[in-house]
Amino acid sequence: MTLPKPGDLLENLPLTDTSSDGRALARLENFVVDVEGGIHGDRADEHIYRKKKNFAEGRVERIVTPSPDRIDPVCSHFGSCGGCKWQHFSYAKQLESKQAYVRDAFERIGKLDIPAQEPILGSADIFAYRNRLDFSCANKRWLTREELNNGASAVCNVIGFHAPQRFDKVLDIDRCHLQDDRSNVIRKSVLHYATVNGFEFFDPLLQTGFLRNLTIRNTSTDEWMVLVVFAYEDESKRIGLLQHLSDQFPYITSLQFTINGKRNDTFTGLDFVCFKGKEFIEEEMEGLRFRISPKSFYQTNSQQAYRLYQVARDYAGLTGKENVYDLYTGTGTIALFVARQAARVAGIDYVEEAIGDARINARNNGIDNVSFAAGDLKATLNEAFIEQNGWPDVVITDPPRSGMHEDVVATLLRLNPERIVYVSCNPSTQARDIQLMDEAYSVVKMQAVDMFPHTTHVENVALLVRRG
Repeated sequence: MTLPKPGDLLENLPLTDTSSDGRALARLENFVVDVEGGIHGDRADEHIYRKKKNFAEGRVERIVTPSPDRIDPVCSHFGSCGGCKWQHFSYAKQLESKQAYVRDAFERIGKLDIPAQEPILGSADIFAYRNRLDFSCANKRWLTREELNNGASAVCNVIGFHAPQRFDKVLDIDRCHLQDDRSNVIRKSVLHYATVNGFEFFDPLLQTGFLRNLTIRNTSTDEWMVLVVFAYEDESKRIGLLQHLSDQFPYITSLQFTINGKRNDTFTGLDFVCFKGKEFIEEEMEGLRFRISPKSFYQTNSQQAYRLYQVARDYAGLTGKENVYDLYTGTGTIALFVARQAARVAGIDYVEEAIGDARINARNNGIDNVSFAAGDLKATLNEAFIEQNGWPDVVITDPPRSGMHEDVVATLLRLNPERIVYVSCNPSTQARDIQLMDEAYSVVKMQAVDMFPHTTHVENVALLVRRG
């Protein structure tokens, strides 16, 4: 067989699988084509634009026969914005693919023997489910291929999302369907006010410009936090924009700003100043209220977060006598959620501001059998911590996408708890970490939870029980 090369058009190609990044796959004997714009079950003509040793990358030029699972995407930005890669994929098939991805990660990466999976928990809301969106401000917009061909200008103030794999280009967003529509109204109001009043929007290449970022957060209790990030101080313009937001949107309960002169958009090292309202918003779960500050992490799908934490608590098997460690505790949501069923809970997280919120959350909810420590886990989870908090019967761990550091895994093995409940937003690193514990622990239960409809991301909870 002659292998395809860039510029080739492969006609009537069956797409028979789905990759871990959500793109469709076509197989030509021992050669794989990774197809942009297709889904499992399509037959399509593919334009090849890149070739490597044993695979090529292409994009759909024409759908010959659509997959029975193909649907019309809701968003007008589908195909340009990288946020919702699966809007053209039926939700039932999305869930099936995510469940298969979890099993593949454990069997292929972890090489683990796993039990039958519980059916994945789908999201009741597949739009307007997010409680946080982070927008970038820019003085140039991303142009689609059609716009480039038509000679459109990129010079334009925008507030939107970075184009896939492009830090220097921002896609102009008309409407994002992932958050309550009031988020769109606030964003458009900021864009209009700043443009009319001559604000200089940020240039990520030159690192110049005044208006830099906008973050909008909301909760199930209908509290709203708006964070405006400026690249430098201009008191008159800053106050003008913030007062405009305060006047136009009285439902904003926390309006804050910061000045970021760094060469990246992270909040690390930044101090937020409250212009209006409270310095935080609050989420509620089973009568518990959780304080969320600007830099605090909270699961971005509040409704599914509740179901995720229910699974974690159920897997912990608490009777009221257990000593529990909650690693990567964030604002203490899991720690406080399980505290009523445990003798004692100790939480650790590397974000000091989150731990500050966790302590306040414990106090405000009248929970006194928890304690929290801030610091890098591989350094903080040490002899002094164990001496102070006792040896754990159960460990709940919910690390970032990169998983746990190997030193933390080694410490877990030394702690030797009866049960480990591993909550993960990345089944690949979860499988890798669990494989390192396979001699001492067996996986007895697994439950995938879909927190992010229309994306390839999936949460997975695994229960590990000590062997012997």
